[in-house]
Amino acid sequence: MSLFENWREKAYNNEQNEKYKKRFWEDYFKKEESIYEKLLSNPEEVVEGTVAELADKYETDILLFTGFLDGINDSLVELMKLEELEESSNVKLEIDYEKLYYNMLKAKADWLYNLPQWDGILEAEKRKEITKKQRLSGTVIKQKEPGRNEPCPCGSGKKYKKCCGANK
Repeated sequence: MSLFENWREKAYNNEQNEKYKKRFWEDYFKKEESIYEKLLSNPEEVVEGTVAELADKYETDILLFTGFLDGINDSLVELMKLEELEESSNVKLEIDYEKLYYNMLKAKADWLYNLPQWDGILEAEKRKEITKKQRLSGTVIKQKEPGRNEPCPCGSGKKYKKCCGANK
């Protein structure tokens, strides 16, 4: 089984009791926060190394670091092939910080998007803009249906009542 499969099995195993799951995720979130504090403290650095080296660097075990990579992957400039990860796999963490902030908001990870290190990376105005964009992404905006005698929005040139509105 690959590192990624092992991570998924451990993290999302529904056979575990609730107490174990709660403790597992509390430990994971503490480690995740610690890693992000270090990463965000030096935003110019592109972190590179093997999975094992980076797990050591960030003082965590390989499995939890694999979970971290799973979480940050969508925020990287170049996506990793998580299913192919091994302890000796080379990893490059070139982070798109705007995307990372957006994804943290989307995940409702307030312990991460409220870290003080963000002040040195994204201006407050930019964070507000990203927050607004993220909130709007979940909002469904219903288009106003055209009137019977208005042109059909499909572009046919016919009146709505004679075209797409005929079936209503």
